[in-house]
Amino acid sequence: MVKMAKLALEDGTVLKGDGFGYETTKVGELVFSTGMVGYTESLTDPSFKGEILMSTYPLEGNYGVSEEWYQSDKIQAEGFVVREVCREVSNFSPQKTLDDFLNEFETPGISGIDTRDLTLKIREEGSMKAAISTEDIPDDELIELARAQPSIVDIDVVPQVSTKEIKVFNEDANKKVALIDCGVKKNIINNFLERGIGVVLFPYDTDYKTILDYSPDGLMITSGPGNPDRVYETISTVQKLSERLPIFGICMGQQLVAKSFGAKSYKMKFGHRGANQPVKDLRTGKVYITSQNHGFTIDKESINETDLVLTQVNLNDGTPEGFSHKELPVHCIQYHPEAGPGPNDTRYVFDKFSQMMDEY
Repeated sequence: MVKMAKLALEDGTVLKGDGFGYETTKVGELVFSTGMVGYTESLTDPSFKGEILMSTYPLEGNYGVSEEWYQSDKIQAEGFVVREVCREVSNFSPQKTLDDFLNEFETPGISGIDTRDLTLKIREEGSMKAAISTEDIPDDELIELARAQPSIVDIDVVPQVSTKEIKVFNEDANKKVALIDCGVKKNIINNFLERGIGVVLFPYDTDYKTILDYSPDGLMITSGPGNPDRVYETISTVQKLSERLPIFGICMGQQLVAKSFGAKSYKMKFGHRGANQPVKDLRTGKVYITSQNHGFTIDKESINETDLVLTQVNLNDGTPEGFSHKELPVHCIQYHPEAGPGPNDTRYVFDKFSQMMDEY
């Protein structure tokens, strides 16, 4: 028997559909992602912590779920909103259905609603606070839950997803990179390991002296969820290491690196989430199709007051997609070169960072 589910928005809208996954009620910021595949990777991406994920692609679950696709050890999104959920798997390799997956990690799902109309609503009005429930709960109570939650701007989300202890991968490698974990995806670590580079993963609030004790050849600031203004510990660490190590930032990492040099960030209307974001490299003229997941960005005008140079822009809205420092070996990008999900157009940036570590 299919249970009923509800999705309530802060503006008073209540949508009713079919429930799947775990029987519970969750709150979060409702956002949409335009990826045609990759629901497992997206749901387990730490950058979706604090958010209810809606897929613009109309059918999800048809190829099931395999643990080898996980980008962290659990579902990070607060809930999943789809047009249609496929309960029968058509794939030889999956270990579980999408419904099983959500049940395992106590995550609610809703299907049978007009996700196209809801996506247009978010594009016009912006991402908004929401509540999703697969339980029997009155509409007005669900609306109040949506409204009462704090804004994602005011939540410390990074501490919820960052590692609690230092972890070392491939410790015998001749070259190693320090990763400050603001919400790292497994594919980021894997891209270094595939190149024979050792990885030391640090909590987001690790002080710079502890990082230097491991004698890394370079420093990366990873992707992560929420407001970069609230991750002041990482910003402080980058400031102290900016003249000591080559530095590379991905997604939130770009925002934190840019802020460490004096740039400003702001919350976007509905963000960039999906695997089809066009990015132009201003130095070469090349255009890359990229995977992205972020709701904050750097104010392009604010970098004019820093020693950073804009190197890449988003062709949809002109927002910054890449920076380099005028003198120091510091580079950052707003998208996800490691994909998972998404195209592999920009995996070369890991090679460039490896080369930068060698030269430095």
